[in-house]
Amino acid sequence: MAEESPSDEYLFAAVAESNPDAEPEEAAAIVAVLRAQLDVEAAAREAASAEGEEADSWQGRRWAFTGRIKSLQHRSDRVPENAPEDPWTASGRTDLF
Repeated sequence: MAEESPSDEYLFAAVAESNPDAEPEEAAAIVAVLRAQLDVEAAAREAASAEGEEADSWQGRRWAFTGRIKSLQHRSDRVPENAPEDPWTASGRTDLF
């Protein structure tokens, strides 16, 4: 069963409660950003399930790992498809990529 997204009214109330000094326009802007993010995440979950893949596949994490190598080691390497899927093992082999 798909998770149900919280209503805009619920989000607005939560934003107003956590930010009591926020103007209604500010709270509405925050709700709009939250709604957009929730919609993007829901669409990504639906697309992943439609393709028959799990949402956290190695293919997606591989690109995130490539970005991490670039930001931490200041070099751009391609992470091979047959690289270890375990993050600790893969991080120890970045010199081989």
